[in-house]
Amino acid sequence: MKTIKLTDLAKTIRSKNAGTDKITFDIIFREKANYELVKNSGLLNKENIASLYGISEDRLSDFVEFDPAYAIKFTIYRKEPSGSPGDADIFGSQQYSPLLDIEIPVND
Repeated sequence: MKTIKLTDLAKTIRSKNAGTDKITFDIIFREKANYELVKNSGLLNKENIASLYGISEDRLSDFVEFDPAYAIKFTIYRKEPSGSPGDADIFGSQQYSPLLDIEIPVND
């Protein structure tokens, strides 16, 4: 089966702080068709996101498919608050990279 990387379908894939204890992730699409393709693939769900990030599902505070904006959003609890000793990403802006290589199946 043919696949396309999520990064080739989405307009924006980003992460950022959501307060001091959470990081939120946004996957936003320009076209409804691409959004529906990803949404209907079922690959972006709590279980798969937790596995991708090597965390338990209880560290996910939110997972939302927001149809009016063609967007998928999820939020994870940080292990330690932003800016704690050893925190390598104070702004949470470098946490989205595992999402880039997700392969979405497409019909030929």
